[in-house]
Amino acid sequence: MGQEEQLLEALKAAIIAIDTEKAKELTQQIIDAGIDPKRAIKISIKEAAEIIGQRFDAGDVFLAELVMVGDLMDEIGGMLEQHIPANELTKKRVIVIATVQGDVHSVGKNLVAVVLRSAGFEVHDMGVDVASSLIIQKAKEVKADMIALSSLLTTTMPYQKEVIDDLVSMGLRSKFKVILGGGPVTRDYADKVGADGYGKDAFDAVDEAKKLLA
Repeated sequence: MGQEEQLLEALKAAIIAIDTEKAKELTQQIIDAGIDPKRAIKISIKEAAEIIGQRFDAGDVFLAELVMVGDLMDEIGGMLEQHIPANELTKKRVIVIATVQGDVHSVGKNLVAVVLRSAGFEVHDMGVDVASSLIIQKAKEVKADMIALSSLLTTTMPYQKEVIDDLVSMGLRSKFKVILGGGPVTRDYADKVGADGYGKDAFDAVDEAKKLLA
């Protein structure tokens, strides 16, 4: 294994171990060595994200660790992206995510936001109990490509539909893909209310987002 491969594998391992200082040190070494930052992102960051995702699914990684890894990957990715020529930068797809009005559950939504960020999306997390008008306003403001709506209560699922209906009435429905998720939400429900996609869990939501925004 050459020096380049050793550095990239070492960075991947540091990210997986959530060794922040080591990861930043290795990233700087990669930059100083003139290694293609896009290759570093693909091999070190994206592969680390896939491994962490598998471990989370298996119950070997917990939400707090997932959030920490997501923050670290954001920081490392930012360091590397500074050294990619502007004409080679791939514009990140923008997603606004929120738990809908009347629902204060955050854990599932937070997890989806972290995994979306680790997959390379620009995510604007609006928090919980967010009204339709505010979600749409934010999506317009940040020029979002997608709106992701979480509901953990059957009583608040109609507010997911409200966002879609409001987009239609405002003539904005074609501007944003809409994806739904949450414990009681099903693909049948998402289809019935006119959503573009559905995620049964965080990693399914990421796959759906990638497919819809390809």
